[in-house]
Amino acid sequence: MPTTERLHYLDNLRALAMLAGVLFHAALAYSPLAHPLFPTADRQSAVLVDVLVWFPHLFRMPLFFLVAGFFTALLVQRRGLGGMFRNRLFRVALPFVLFWPLIHQCLAVTTLHAAATAEHPSPLLALIRQFQQQDGLPPLPPGTSHLWFLYYLMYFYVLVWAARVFGIEQWAARIARMRPALLLAGMPLAIALPLATVSAPHPAPESLLPQFWALGYFGVFFALGFGLHGRTELIDAWRPHARSLLLASIACHALWLSLVLTQVEGEILDGPIQLLQACLAAAISVWMTLACLCFGRSRLNRSSRVLGYLSETSYWVYLVHLPILFAVQYWLMDSDLHWVLKFAVAVIATLGLALLGYEALVRRIRPLARMLGSSRSAVAGGATSQIAPSIPNT
Repeated sequence: MPTTERLHYLDNLRALAMLAGVLFHAALAYSPLAHPLFPTADRQSAVLVDVLVWFPHLFRMPLFFLVAGFFTALLVQRRGLGGMFRNRLFRVALPFVLFWPLIHQCLAVTTLHAAATAEHPSPLLALIRQFQQQDGLPPLPPGTSHLWFLYYLMYFYVLVWAARVFGIEQWAARIARMRPALLLAGMPLAIALPLATVSAPHPAPESLLPQFWALGYFGVFFALGFGLHGRTELIDAWRPHARSLLLASIACHALWLSLVLTQVEGEILDGPIQLLQACLAAAISVWMTLACLCFGRSRLNRSSRVLGYLSETSYWVYLVHLPILFAVQYWLMDSDLHWVLKFAVAVIATLGLALLGYEALVRRIRPLARMLGSSRSAVAGGATSQIAPSIPNT
């Protein structure tokens, strides 16, 4: 199957979605909405952060899972189910097993140190300090941290096998072939119910126990991406609606954020309002994911040195960024710099250190390069040719 046209923009979108996660986690330190619960919450905050940060939060990971579903279908076509599972075990399950304990330990060490030494601790750090000074920290259930997306991808790969075995794989294609108006209206309603069962903004499903709302929510996007394989011309049917989808999503975000802030201020929302809140979040997730696909197909369907490097390094950067970011923001917590400067320093330092680690480790160690998707090393090692940059990082 000729894949050059479609792989460029999907791969670039996937890389941008992952790198947007670095900006999202860095911005949460200055979000009034996240202030009570986020470890690196700074004493400076701005409502502007909430206005800007939660909008992409609602479609960044749905877009990632859609692209992951597409490349999973491509792997199944090229290598069969067995080949797909072998590839995913090496490129998804193994990185999770290797990086999860390292990241967990690094986050624990830096957080405990910040709780003990920060002059202006966040509310969560202050609570940790209080526990340390009294009876000690209570045992916490293990979580997957920001690696939860790898954890859920493995569930979806198993569901792909089940769909193939039980003959229901065609349902993914039926979702992709839905008429644009029906898809734009029906898909948000389908995922609104899972979203209505959790708080808003929806939390990261970091528990080792699978969260059924997350399986239903992200699974629909994964299925849509799986069904789009071989049918990407369907995106052209959505393109005339892209601008309207963007404007409608912005309007929905304004209403959604006002409802969320009302809830935070202590006003209890009744059932219908909570369902409206979930419907708004679902609509933004679907409409902006499809709008991003249309934008990517028209503007990112090309190969460039910058986009290629971002794509090549994005998997590694996302895996290691959180411990680096937290360490930097804990260090900045007592600084009197303006929050905008703190945000810039945290992002630049995190990306710079992560990229230095990529050049020093991933680029030089061939097994690590093959596992984390270094296209140059993979091609040099005789891996797949055109699709090598795209498949590993999903």
